[in-house]
Amino acid sequence: MTLISMLLALIIERLAVRSNAWQADGYCRAYVRFTAGSALNKLSGHSLGQYLWLALPGAALAILLHLLDSHLLSLIVNTLVLLLGIGCWHYRQLYKQYLNAMDRGDEEAGFITMQQLRTQLGSSSEQYSYGQLLLWLNFRYYAAVMFWFLLLGVFGVITYVLVRHLQEAVDEKDAADYAATLGADSKVNCVAHWALWFPARLFGLGFALVGHFSRASNTLLGYFLDFTASNEQVVIEVATAAETLPAESLNTLDDTSYMVQLAKRNMLFFLAFAAILTLTGWLG
Repeated sequence: MTLISMLLALIIERLAVRSNAWQADGYCRAYVRFTAGSALNKLSGHSLGQYLWLALPGAALAILLHLLDSHLLSLIVNTLVLLLGIGCWHYRQLYKQYLNAMDRGDEEAGFITMQQLRTQLGSSSEQYSYGQLLLWLNFRYYAAVMFWFLLLGVFGVITYVLVRHLQEAVDEKDAADYAATLGADSKVNCVAHWALWFPARLFGLGFALVGHFSRASNTLLGYFLDFTASNEQVVIEVATAAETLPAESLNTLDDTSYMVQLAKRNMLFFLAFAAILTLTGWLG
């Protein structure tokens, strides 16, 4: 059931999802706005209550599915939740705009598009190339979502997606609601760091296995017990070691193409791994 939901979500997202309605951001904003005008506001403003507030939507749905105990309903809900979790139609549109700009030789338009993507994604560094930025986007919206689904089901996906949304740039029109809900003592960044700490290293191992093993594994070992390095840095540096490109290829179509293909190979590897776990009875 787990593997079927993952495959269905990936196929549907690639072939049929063509609107912002299939992105989780709108639903996360609705939860924040609902919280601002309800009793949940006190919970979200409490230093310890924030953790419960982050986990509440996912826990409520997981408990409901458990009580209903329907395999068909669970399959449908799991697939829908995954579709929302991996939905990044807006970013895919920006990527297409970049490709169109580069195809017609308009490097300035390509630069502006990628800077827009970098800002909205909340990338921690300006030094990363376009391809590295897209690889980080792929990790946050596909690899990490699948990891938490495999580990904790819909609860893991919804909680991770809410944390991811809160980390990314917030529109000015939403700033007041977010400030009122989360307060100055938000635990989001801390939770996000630990939510991605192990997935970053696990998928780093995948980059080593589908790319240049010795270079990538040496880089990964340097970060394996590093609890302070940013997860973005870990993912990008390990992936770059696995798929080294000449300096003149950075911020070109070759750069984006190679990094996107590396990310896809890594996802296929872990889907195959999930299939093996399913066949051996480790996954339901």
